[in-house]
Amino acid sequence: MSHGPPADAEGSPADARALMVAGLERNDELRPGPVRDALLALPREVLMPQAYVRRSAPGEEPPRWDLLDWSVPQDRRELLGLLYGGASVLVQHDGEPLLGRVRGTRSGASMTSMSTVVGLTASLLQELDLRAGQRVLDVGTGAGVTAAVACRICGDQEVVTLDRDRHLTDAAAVRLAGIGFRPDVVCGSGDEGCPARAPFDRIFVSYAVQRVPTALVEQLAPGGRLLAHVTSASPSWPALAVVERTADGQVTAELRAVEFAHRAGHGMQRIWLDAEFRQRIAGEQGTWTQRSMLAPPADTDRGLWLAADHLLGGLVRDFGAEHLRVGAPGCGSWLRVEPVGRSRWDVTVHGPRDIWNELQDLTVRWRAAGGPGSYGLLFEPDGRQRAVSACGRLSWHIPGPRPLDEGASA
Repeated sequence: MSHGPPADAEGSPADARALMVAGLERNDELRPGPVRDALLALPREVLMPQAYVRRSAPGEEPPRWDLLDWSVPQDRRELLGLLYGGASVLVQHDGEPLLGRVRGTRSGASMTSMSTVVGLTASLLQELDLRAGQRVLDVGTGAGVTAAVACRICGDQEVVTLDRDRHLTDAAAVRLAGIGFRPDVVCGSGDEGCPARAPFDRIFVSYAVQRVPTALVEQLAPGGRLLAHVTSASPSWPALAVVERTADGQVTAELRAVEFAHRAGHGMQRIWLDAEFRQRIAGEQGTWTQRSMLAPPADTDRGLWLAADHLLGGLVRDFGAEHLRVGAPGCGSWLRVEPVGRSRWDVTVHGPRDIWNELQDLTVRWRAAGGPGSYGLLFEPDGRQRAVSACGRLSWHIPGPRPLDEGASA
């Protein structure tokens, strides 16, 4: 979703903004309207006057980053490319304060906050359908980009932006004021929202959660809309929860399978395929190999993969591989599928789980349910949340509750 650095990285910020917006429009990630106008006017160099660029090679330990500073002339060309290139912008290392930082190299630890890929932010803000005068809760302040867009469209007195990290909220308050916006900037738990300013017409969660926080649903006004990415411990198959409250107060919600999502929130447990596991999937013989006429599920069958993530559980996809490779880090099982001519595949599995048969069985169930790409999201009286296909044949409960807070944000 990155568009690369602006073609004229030595030009003015206004030129860079125009190039960024044009790239989003070419990729159908942005259309004419208030979000486009806001992004075209938003000086990202004021909200993010410092940002990190990684200098270490992949796999190099410890990792190294350089903090670039807009006030330093020799940094401006590279920083302009980072801010307006469309990719995520790294803004915080190891939980540090953002105000008063000295430029230079950091090593070890990790990045703890970043501004989200612009195309993803733009598409979500358009779906949020912001309008003048709406009361907005931005959960996960980060660098303040989504808060700034909301302030420009809705009016800054209608906007509350919330983050668990006081270093982020302190910096956002100063930098938003620097472009003329003074929303209510609150340091607190994203799970709890901001009941003192509720209800809200729009609620936007800028990090992925395991389930939609109940308090945020309760703070949604009649006619309101809430957007939040929902993921399991696996990063592979996310969903977008679209929650609305009708004029008479009823809550309706949809869980939509999507390709991209925000980074997981603070404290959320994740599972990964490390380099050694990926190498084993790619090169080892496995427990057995068979020639199959059954096609693997298509990448575009996102509703199937979302169901697999929850109903099969513990699976992670190696998206860097040319063909289908899936691993289960918890037990060491894996699946490798390679085409061998027309309508033939070599299927290799390893470990105690037969991931291939699990996927094929679920595919039958998914097709019987109509092959849904989205599911109804039900908030049950006992506090549980359940995803269910339109026909009711395919469903699962979403684990929780558990405390989750902000991570990467816009």
